[in-house]
Amino acid sequence: MDAVRVSKEQMEKCVARFKGLAGSDLAFLDQRMPGYQRELINILGMNVTENVADPRLAPKIGNAHGFSVAMARADPGNGAGLHWHETEEFFMPLTGRWSIYWLDGDVEREVILEPFDSVNVPTRIYRGFRNVGDTPGTLFAVVGGPDPGKPHWHPSVIEAARATGLSVDDNGNLVVER
Repeated sequence: MDAVRVSKEQMEKCVARFKGLAGSDLAFLDQRMPGYQRELINILGMNVTENVADPRLAPKIGNAHGFSVAMARADPGNGAGLHWHETEEFFMPLTGRWSIYWLDGDVEREVILEPFDSVNVPTRIYRGFRNVGDTPGTLFAVVGGPDPGKPHWHPSVIEAARATGLSVDDNGNLVVER
């Protein structure tokens, strides 16, 4: 089999320039709650989001086979609520200090990551993340598997989100009630 030839113009369609990336502040159920405000930028893959109607959440480069790549940008004290996926989830801070936390039974545990440290969270473990630094930060994330599906939220997150007017339907898609 011969190697494929790709022109510079064709390769530019596979590039996402960081300084030009913008995402959405309403991709998931928890994002209206204090401590969970963040911007989600889907870069490549299967478009992991509950807000499927928001065009800002379309992957910037396009589809990939078997994984999704995204970034979360958050101010200090903000991140994502407890959730789990059917797939693994890999995190690496690009800027800032980040807590990757999870439930071990009823006990919350955490690891603190500095830029370019990384962790791979196994499947079906309630996990979340938050910027624990003093400045806005960017967290790189990869969700693996052939179908990342929707997040499975901890009951406490679902209950708190309903108070903000957000819920999800039976398919895991975001419902904005007010």
